[in-house]
Amino acid sequence: MRIGIIVYSQTGNTLSVAEKLKQRLVAAGHSTEIEQVTVVGGRKAGGRNFQLDTRPDAAQYEALVFGSAVEAFSLSPVLATYLRGIGSLDGKRIACLVTQFFPYRWMGGNRAIRQMHKLCKSKGATMRGTAVVNWSKFRRAKTTVRAIDRLTQALA
Repeated sequence: MRIGIIVYSQTGNTLSVAEKLKQRLVAAGHSTEIEQVTVVGGRKAGGRNFQLDTRPDAAQYEALVFGSAVEAFSLSPVLATYLRGIGSLDGKRIACLVTQFFPYRWMGGNRAIRQMHKLCKSKGATMRGTAVVNWSKFRRAKTTVRAIDRLTQALA
């Protein structure tokens, strides 16, 4: 299966999880690419004024994983803007990934996932799975492994 992992990663944390997920999906026999949503001129954390620079084409993939960090207990406005602007996801298998600093999903991760889910469903997507990675040191490794396992199984 051709799988696209489309992420917005300002600090590199979400991208690092995406790279590990890609390795697992490739090992499982999937053709997998990571593409990044980028912003013209960069963006300061929390900044609401931005223009998208790179907008990956989701149409070329059979399945997609959208990933972003949690910002202010919500989905990053950059990925939200990207998702609002893409075309139909009708019939595509979709999984969502968020990374967050706080140690518990209810501290923004769950809300960001719900927001991604709603945006993807509005485009006709078939939701297959979600995962939250807690970036605090004592949970990072465990939640990363769990997220990669969940997302790999969701797209199988």
